[in-house]
Amino acid sequence: MAGRVKFTAKEVSNFKCPPGKGQAFLWDATITQLGLRVTPNGEPSYIFQGRFHGTTPRITIGSPKNWSIKDARAKAREYQRYIDEGRDPRIVVAEQKAEEREKRRTIKKGSLTGWEAWNAYLKDRQPQWGDQHYADHQRMSKEGGEKRKNKKGAVTRKGVLVPLLDLKLSDLTEPKVRAWAIREVKRGSSQARLAFRLLKAFINWCELENDYQGLIDSNIVKSVKIRDILGKQVPKKDHLQKEQLETWFKHIKEAGNPAVSIYLEALLVTGARPSEMLNLKWDDIDFQWASISIGDKVDDIRVIPLTPYLASQLISLPRRNQWVFSSDRSSSGRIDRPNKLLAKVCKSAGLPHLTLHGLRRSFKNLTEWLEIPVGVVAQIMGHKPSATAEKHYTERPIDLLRIHHVNIETWILEQARVGFDSNKNTSKLRLVE
Repeated sequence: MAGRVKFTAKEVSNFKCPPGKGQAFLWDATITQLGLRVTPNGEPSYIFQGRFHGTTPRITIGSPKNWSIKDARAKAREYQRYIDEGRDPRIVVAEQKAEEREKRRTIKKGSLTGWEAWNAYLKDRQPQWGDQHYADHQRMSKEGGEKRKNKKGAVTRKGVLVPLLDLKLSDLTEPKVRAWAIREVKRGSSQARLAFRLLKAFINWCELENDYQGLIDSNIVKSVKIRDILGKQVPKKDHLQKEQLETWFKHIKEAGNPAVSIYLEALLVTGARPSEMLNLKWDDIDFQWASISIGDKVDDIRVIPLTPYLASQLISLPRRNQWVFSSDRSSSGRIDRPNKLLAKVCKSAGLPHLTLHGLRRSFKNLTEWLEIPVGVVAQIMGHKPSATAEKHYTERPIDLLRIHHVNIETWILEQARVGFDSNKNTSKLRLVE
């Protein structure tokens, strides 16, 4: 080890590592714990080396390019002072670095926007969600402003959650969400309630993630005021009665769009969820063995019978792409949810307002006339089994389901006075006068 010298700029710059050595040290005569370490290839650096309870702590201070001799001596005195106080300077330095990292992290966290956390949330949770649930999140956070294909000059609206996601996470507070709820409930209470449910789940996820923990006002999730503003969801009871089937079928066929008409009929005769039927692909239909594989939100896939009338309707649709209910006007390649068309048809037919989900509800209610086993109806519709025997012991084969399902479809067509020959799959719909 080289001797001690009073550090000067010249001494420091001239000190080199001797040939054949891995490193060399030059020690300051003024502050004995301050040294200069050099290696053959690396840059020199000031170091501190002291004595602490039988150990020799060595801490790198920094390069002479960045540290003056005066500042290096001051830092060495600081480290020695920790030893004099009975503190290990290595631990003190580690704590200071951790505190500094936490400060930088806090500053960074304070600038995080809702979008950064939201996108990370969707990426993390998508594998655990069904297609429709993920689509709801995308729809609620759609930035809007895109041109609509079916309406000249019109643009898509912003998603309900966009105003909140535009905020910094630290600015996402209960009063701001309350003000948002007051505005959004006027646009549509059901959509506002759905958006708030998604928001609460998002906030709960953030509280489990280190990067976003503690940034969002936790009062949002448990706010009674926000819940009061949004109101309670009133269970919908819309459905078709037996006596209304004839009028409904007649006007649906006159709607002018075969894909939409058959889609609505399919909801009625299968009891499927609107999104399940909308996502139906040609590969999901087995015309040979008369079955449909439906993407189910409970069991991923459920297989139900393809009943004769529905088969005859589906096979008549054009095969433009992978979607059964396709559209050459939609950017997705399939029809959009025909809520407005269904409402218009019901109004012109003199029928009460009916939703797409109301057709699923209609299927369930109409089966009551036939005294079909509850478990059969639940399996066709994709309802979660409620009884222990249904959950663990009863799994009806599709052949058994088909017997009941064909009976249901036949009875519905009879009530609607729709003449259909099940022996002819190419039969066309006609109304029996």
